[in-house]
Amino acid sequence: MDNIDIIEGADDAEIARFLNHYLGACLAASDQPIAISVPGGSTPFPIFEALIRTDLDWSRITVWPGDDRIVPEDHAASNTGKIRALLEPAGATVVSLTVMEQVPHFALVWLGMGADGHIASLFPNTDPRVDDPAQLRRLTPDPLPPEAPFDRITLTIPSLLNSDALMFVIRGEDKRAVFDAATHGGHDLPVARLLGAASQKVTCFT
Repeated sequence: MDNIDIIEGADDAEIARFLNHYLGACLAASDQPIAISVPGGSTPFPIFEALIRTDLDWSRITVWPGDDRIVPEDHAASNTGKIRALLEPAGATVVSLTVMEQVPHFALVWLGMGADGHIASLFPNTDPRVDDPAQLRRLTPDPLPPEAPFDRITLTIPSLLNSDALMFVIRGEDKRAVFDAATHGGHDLPVARLLGAASQKVTCFT
């Protein structure tokens, strides 16, 4: 896959600089607002914290969680609540996912990945399809992760692919091995299905 650029050993500050440059260029290219999708979990938040210290015009950026646990936003497991608390004071608009949302074209989709190859909340048991007619799905991971035993709502593969660029931050040798295998057809896990259908630039920070 010649559309994938892997950047080794990137720290949070380097990833924040990449995002500031990329999103700043997207904003400069048009006077229209842009939409991005971002992951939850622990990895993104130090990067967000570095990013909001830059000169990025968040007032022109709408932020979509790639997925969320179906819990109230003030629940400790809510991705949306944590993203909103950090990015809305900087000026961003943060979307709450519902199955009725009309998903936009994204300037950037930033994804994490589990050691089981899941992306967003598209776990292997959910059999995500690259031709899924739905933009969002409510689903139940199996097995339920013990740290977050909740049903999920998630963007589907077609929604994730409706983007100008994809970005991953992959931490840990086990996840890196799964990602590398996905890039050359070594398995059929959700991340491999996404990458196999992606024609846009994919940047992976490790």
